[in-house]
Amino acid sequence: MKKLLLLSLFVLAVSASFAQSAAEKREVYEQLSVFSNPLATQLKKGVKRSAILKIKNEQIRAAALEMLHGNYDKKYRYATYEAFLSPRELGEQLTIGDGYSKYENITGIYLPQGKHIVLADGIEQGRKVGLIVPNWERRAPDPEKPTEDPKGWGIERQYFDLQNGVNIIEVKDFGGLAYIDYYSKDPQKENPIKVHFLNGKANGYFDSRQHTDADWDRLIDNAVYPILDAKGRYIQIAYPVEALKKYAYGKGTVLLNNYDSLVYRQHRILGLEKYNQVPDNRILSRVNYNYYMFRDGDGVAYMGDKKGYAMGMVVDPASVIKGDPCWGFSHEIGHVHQVRPFLNWGGLGEVSNNIFALYGTTSFGNKSRLSEQKNYEKVRESVYGKGKSYLQDGDVFNRLVPFWQLQLYFDGPGDNPDFYPDLFEAFRRQAAKAQEGGRGERGNFMARGQNPATHQLNFIKTACEVSGVDLTEFFENYGFFYVGEFEFDDYGKYKYAMTKEMAEACKQEIAAMNLPKPTVDISLLED
Repeated sequence: MKKLLLLSLFVLAVSASFAQSAAEKREVYEQLSVFSNPLATQLKKGVKRSAILKIKNEQIRAAALEMLHGNYDKKYRYATYEAFLSPRELGEQLTIGDGYSKYENITGIYLPQGKHIVLADGIEQGRKVGLIVPNWERRAPDPEKPTEDPKGWGIERQYFDLQNGVNIIEVKDFGGLAYIDYYSKDPQKENPIKVHFLNGKANGYFDSRQHTDADWDRLIDNAVYPILDAKGRYIQIAYPVEALKKYAYGKGTVLLNNYDSLVYRQHRILGLEKYNQVPDNRILSRVNYNYYMFRDGDGVAYMGDKKGYAMGMVVDPASVIKGDPCWGFSHEIGHVHQVRPFLNWGGLGEVSNNIFALYGTTSFGNKSRLSEQKNYEKVRESVYGKGKSYLQDGDVFNRLVPFWQLQLYFDGPGDNPDFYPDLFEAFRRQAAKAQEGGRGERGNFMARGQNPATHQLNFIKTACEVSGVDLTEFFENYGFFYVGEFEFDDYGKYKYAMTKEMAEACKQEIAAMNLPKPTVDISLLED
C-alpha cells in the first residue's frame, strides 16, 4: 500500500496571539468577581441573580447563572492535565521519527469561531503551554482533486499560548476541538495544570479504559462537532461521527482495543515491552480528505468521505484486524516505528515498516502477503544468488523477504523469538553511544544516512552478534555485500557505494566471532 509521505507535506500553524488588551483583561477579571476562586468553578456565597444579570460578558453571565441554578456541568469544561514526553524526545530515545501524537491532552471541548475565556492555573514560569485548535474538517478547494491541495495534506491548526489566570482567545479562521499542548523532556518533574473553558461547548471524548459502549453511543448521538475524539492505551483517534455511527455504533470498546492490540504487537517486536520502554504516549490516527492512507509527522491519516472510503475499512472493529484493512493500518503505524537509520536506510522506506505489518497481520491469523503474492519465488528468481543487490529489485515486497525470513528462522528452527526485539534494542544502544561520543546519530534521528551500504553492513554485523549465528552466507546471496555503486530514489536521492574492502572487513569481523551457522537454509523458509 503506497505511502506518499514520510514527513508532513505541510502543516499550517496559524500563529494566533491573544486577542486581549490590558483593558479587556481587566474588565473580565472584574466580571469574574462573582466567583469564589480564580478558576471560576463556583460562585461566592450569597451572590444574587440581580448581580449576575449585570455581567456584560455573555459567557461569564451564562456560566454564573447555571451555577446559581445548580446545573453548570463542569465535565470536560474543567479538567487537570499532565505533561507528556515530547514526541521529539521520544523519537530520539527510540531512534524513530517524531510521529507520536502532538494532541495527547484531549479536552473534549469544541470552540466555535469567536472569543472564548479560558482560565488556567499551575503553569510554571518559563514553561510553554498552549491551546491547539486543529481543522479536522479541512477539504481541498476542488473536491474532485483532493490531492491537489495548496495547503498540503498536513494538519491546519490555530495555536494559542496559555498563561495562568485569564486567557481571552479568539478563534478566527475555523472552529474546532481543543487540545492542551503540554509536553516536556522530563514530564515526571512537571506539575499538573488546571484549565477551565468557561461555559465551553462539550463534545466529549471516549476513553476505552474508563468508559462503556453505552458512553460511546451517547457521545456519538450528542456530538456538537462532526469529529469525535477517542483514546485507548496506545492509540488516539479523531474520526467523523458519521463514520463511527455507521461502522462502529455500540462497538467503541472493541474498536479501541483492536487498535491497541495492533500497536502493542509493534511495541513487542520493537523490544519496547521486553526492555521496559513502552511509552505513555499514543499514536494519533485521524481523518483526512486528501489521500487514501498516509503517515506524516503527526501520526497516520485515513481518508473519509460520504462513501466511507478508507474510513469504512479502519473504523469497523471486525474489519481492521483482517485482510487489507489490517495491513493498511499496520503498514502506516509501522512507518511511525521505523528505526532510523539502523533499519531504515535508503531503499527501505516502504520495506522495514512492513516487518511490523507482517508481524501484526499474521499474528491475527491473516495470510502473509509475501506468500499470497509469491514474493518468495520472485526474489529467488530475481536476486538470490544472482550477484546483485536486493536494493536493485524494484519490488519493495521482494526486498522485504530476507528481513522476514530472519523472523521466520529465529521464531522457528533458530529458537530465538527475541531476535528482532534484541536487535532493535542493540540499535537504540548504538544510537545512545554514538550521541555520547559526539557523532550525533541520535540527535539527527530523522536522517536515514547518505550511503545505504554503511548502515547495511552495521545491520549485518549486529544481527550476527545479537543472534549468535553466522549469517554471512544468507546475506551474501541476497546481495547485502554487493560491491559496486548505483543511485536510486526512496523519498530522496541515495547513492549506494560498497567497496570490496568494506565488505571484506565486515566478513572478517563476523568470522572472528566464531559463530555457528544456521541449522537450516534460511532462504527456503516461507510462511
